[in-house]
Amino acid sequence: MKEWFDGVKTVLVIDWPSQEVPELLALAGFNVVVNGGPGPEDYSGYEVKDNKVVSQRIGRRPERAELVYSYRPLSELSQTIAAAKQLRAKTLWTQSGISPDGQKDQKGCWLPDEELRSARNQVEAAGLIYITEPYIGDVVRELLASRQQRWEMG
Repeated sequence: MKEWFDGVKTVLVIDWPSQEVPELLALAGFNVVVNGGPGPEDYSGYEVKDNKVVSQRIGRRPERAELVYSYRPLSELSQTIAAAKQLRAKTLWTQSGISPDGQKDQKGCWLPDEELRSARNQVEAAGLIYITEPYIGDVVRELLASRQQRWEMG
């Protein structure tokens, strides 16, 4: 799963279940841009300064993003696909925020089979790789842990 981040420099985050998502991505060394509202200038950048993740309003979307992560309803999928295509992204990662028992869950990635099939068809028809699970934060934690091990081993 860590290979999903190979070649990724910039991640556009469209909404999130918790601030952990953009913060973990920034800690992993990615250029993180968050689309935090409906306006064309509702963009913030996340970066690490003095071992702390800080954000600042940048007022514009990135010129390019290899990965687009979205925590928005599937009813907005066509707009998310269009944004990913405009940014020449390779991968679209969506998260439902729903657990398998249908409850709201910040780390939930479950979708009914038919909705998942329909979403996958739309995304792949647009030429994008589609990821819906696991929770992105868990994969980034894994990535950070493997980098730490390599660093410790020298």
